[in-house]
Amino acid sequence: MSAPLKDKVALVAGATRGAGRGIAVELGAAGATVYVTGRTTRDHRSEYDRPETIEDTADLVTEAGGHGIAVPTDHLEPDRVAALVERIATEQDRLDVLVNDIWGAEHLFAWDTPLWEHDLDDGLRLLRLAVETHAVTSHHALPLLLRRPGGLLVEMTDGTADYNRATYRNSFFYDLAKTAVLRMAFSLGHELGPRGATALALTPGWLRSEMMLDHFGVTEPTWRDALDRVPHFAISESPRYVGRAVAALAADPEVARFNGASLSSGGLAQEYGFTDLDGSRPDALRYLVEVQDPGRPADVTGYR
Repeated sequence: MSAPLKDKVALVAGATRGAGRGIAVELGAAGATVYVTGRTTRDHRSEYDRPETIEDTADLVTEAGGHGIAVPTDHLEPDRVAALVERIATEQDRLDVLVNDIWGAEHLFAWDTPLWEHDLDDGLRLLRLAVETHAVTSHHALPLLLRRPGGLLVEMTDGTADYNRATYRNSFFYDLAKTAVLRMAFSLGHELGPRGATALALTPGWLRSEMMLDHFGVTEPTWRDALDRVPHFAISESPRYVGRAVAALAADPEVARFNGASLSSGGLAQEYGFTDLDGSRPDALRYLVEVQDPGRPADVTGYR
């Protein structure tokens, strides 16, 4: 079996569930050693109070063919992040891929609620979890990433730069957080590029995360049962799809051509030729612009 990332080391920060878990597993399937972090372990749950754990993610990475290592980490605590990076340096003496997927704020924003009516403490907490964590992690991890040429930093967000520039994203705080992460990738592209590394932003489409599936009362095998209630859910994708996007980027010797760019899972599927688990190639961002946002009837023909 092909293992293009054999001997590569990755850190997926925020890999308990969702996109982070999908990315970690696909990096493992490509042969990488993957450190996975988060706040929910088999002994302790974060305020999400969900059952997914970083140990489960690490086991899935190993089952996929890589080596998964779970390290409980609150990325708002700089000392713990520094200790995490020091551990990777001691055990591996390298870091080839850093994925900043830290979020943990799904419960902290209210849809279509203006700033002056939104809970201020929740909004500011959201910004800390979604933005400050990324800055803290990059501050401590990038020196290790830069030890060898060819390192890759992936900033995970929601929406491309073009889409978010023209689209209000749910609330002031959510919009600001996702736009800030896009700008992080652009800025770090300027700082990493001349030093032999690549920074980019990546968004999934409509992600069938564990929380999304629970919200619609379906599972991954039965997700299509939700289409009668939510027809546009037909464009949705599994977390493994964006995981395959990251694995393809990490294995690309010419990935520097994307330095500072804003990319999507669907766009990269066209670039690299990978598919989702069902063999399709959903292009959710193009679908949003051309079908969902203009209010057209749900029809994924030509979009997956």
